[in-house]
Amino acid sequence: MKNLRDILYGCSIKEVVGKTDVEIKNIVFDSRQIEEEDVFVAIKGAAVDGHKFIDSAIKSGATAIVCESKPDNVEAGINYVVVEDAHFALSVMANNYYDQPSKKLKLIGITGTNGKTTTTTLLFQLFREMGSSVGLISTVVNRINDEEIPTERTTPDPVSLNALLQQMVEADCEYCFMEVSSHAIHQKRIGKLYFSGGAFTNITNEHLDYHKSFKEYLNVKKEFFDGLSKEAFAVTNVDDKNGEVMLQNCDAKKITYGLKNIADYKAKVLENNFSGLVLTLQGTELYTRLIGDFNAYNILLVYAIAEQLEDNTIEILRIISKLQPVEGRFEHFRSESGVIGIVDYAHTPDALENVLNTINNIRTGNEIVFTLVGCGGDRDRTKRPVMASISCELSDKVILTSDNPRTENPEAIIEEMMTGVGGEHFKKTLSISNRKEAIKTACTMAEKDDIILIAGKGHETYQEINGVKHDFDDLEILKELLIKMNK
Repeated sequence: MKNLRDILYGCSIKEVVGKTDVEIKNIVFDSRQIEEEDVFVAIKGAAVDGHKFIDSAIKSGATAIVCESKPDNVEAGINYVVVEDAHFALSVMANNYYDQPSKKLKLIGITGTNGKTTTTTLLFQLFREMGSSVGLISTVVNRINDEEIPTERTTPDPVSLNALLQQMVEADCEYCFMEVSSHAIHQKRIGKLYFSGGAFTNITNEHLDYHKSFKEYLNVKKEFFDGLSKEAFAVTNVDDKNGEVMLQNCDAKKITYGLKNIADYKAKVLENNFSGLVLTLQGTELYTRLIGDFNAYNILLVYAIAEQLEDNTIEILRIISKLQPVEGRFEHFRSESGVIGIVDYAHTPDALENVLNTINNIRTGNEIVFTLVGCGGDRDRTKRPVMASISCELSDKVILTSDNPRTENPEAIIEEMMTGVGGEHFKKTLSISNRKEAIKTACTMAEKDDIILIAGKGHETYQEINGVKHDFDDLEILKELLIKMNK
């Protein structure tokens, strides 16, 4: 039990009806999960307004209500707290309820359009190998040392997030590496967290269905850096034209990295093939199993952050050379028939272009590159023709297929993608909405040394259709079909 008055500390309160000196069990923002003596926080979401469920929450046992608009009829015995911003209040309350766990470890946040998962996961691997107790909050999985905790979204809601951080504190974690999504920043899920450091990977057009404009998307990312304290550090990619924007008016220690421009941390790619990368990092030659220029950026950022946290440079470099590729990120294999299969989470134009450029830099030129790509339903529609156009420009054969159509018709999504296919590319482009059939078609057409890229879903082991998640693992299906083709 916690005192409501204590967990409200730091909230901007406009009015109180009843009292705040009451004991509550849990903070809940989903009325269906309310139990006796809980406090219900009414959130105005994009699709649902929690204020409509205040009565339901009270009937289920809520003794206190935190809201932005007081109900017309207040119930006797119920305590109402009217706040300026319920999203921010939820973050404040969750942070107080769990005794400010982010201040009890070194929390490092990584934001940007691409590279967040790879960077946070590699940092987790690195610091575990160095013997530290570490937490990870990522798109793929959350971890507390060797314990795996399934994840539903890139950045959890404030209550789940602070609860997870508190578990890390209890497990004596020294560090936590966390992906910070633009949605989480905008919805104030990270509102009262204390970050010891933050990093920016890159920014391209993405989530414009939510943010409405690139400028808004950029400004939301910048909010994260504006909130860093002067005791923290901020690392940015100066090869991205908006990289230095993140550091403007930022109080934290400013650090830059890049492959092309003058920076505090520099790297140069010497070799790039399906075995891995050879690069110079701060003047030291290094081999890594990761592939592509985009991973050179990720490795450089990992090194920059690691050196800010630890001073054992030689040990950091030694372990970086042993780091394993991240699940669903340029995950590749060669089948018995000699076909190379690649599965990657690339679901933005920039990520897809990076992956295909990497493949084209490695290939000899004699093999055929097949690209299977789709676009998610109920998401930014502007990128659909762009994704198709990039696939056509950088591949020999393209199959447009279904991704996670959600509530949209897969055929309609593919039709929108087709508008990006120029007339000169029609002959090499197929449309197969059934994703498994699309993979099977590529496997049937591919010969020895040919390359099949399946883009968009990466680590995901499901396909979401009309609200139902069906088992679907790109890598598993690709391997299975190539084995059958080899018989």
